[in-house]
Amino acid sequence: MPAAAPLDDQLCFSLYATSMAITRAYKPMLDRLGITYPQYLVLHALWEQDGRTVGAIAERLALESSTITPLVKRLEAAGFVRRERNPEDERQVQVRLTPRGAEMREECGCLAEELLTRSGMRGEQLMGLNRDVKSLWNALREGQD
Repeated sequence: MPAAAPLDDQLCFSLYATSMAITRAYKPMLDRLGITYPQYLVLHALWEQDGRTVGAIAERLALESSTITPLVKRLEAAGFVRRERNPEDERQVQVRLTPRGAEMREECGCLAEELLTRSGMRGEQLMGLNRDVKSLWNALREGQD
């Protein structure tokens, strides 16, 4: 049996370590705003399309609904979102931004700038890297079907 490659040579570790480093880079700014990175992702999904269901948020973020529910509850308690029944289907609960949650979009806009500054990379480099990582993610998701 061949020996496992060193961690630094494994793509999965490089992606994991990079993800952790990005989260740490965002943390001081998110702390000032009073939200966590997972809560930021939920807000971002709602900035893209307000009124999503918990299931739709989970699908957008590639997470389980059971992971999203406590995040939404904390965001609701903080006044960033509200949950309401879908008037067309009372079984569905939609998550909607409050004015405070909508305003957070402007305050969070500088997170990408923070990443650019901290990385020392050019915007084009990061966009190319993002395209490559998304291609890998899509290929892996398609392979699971």
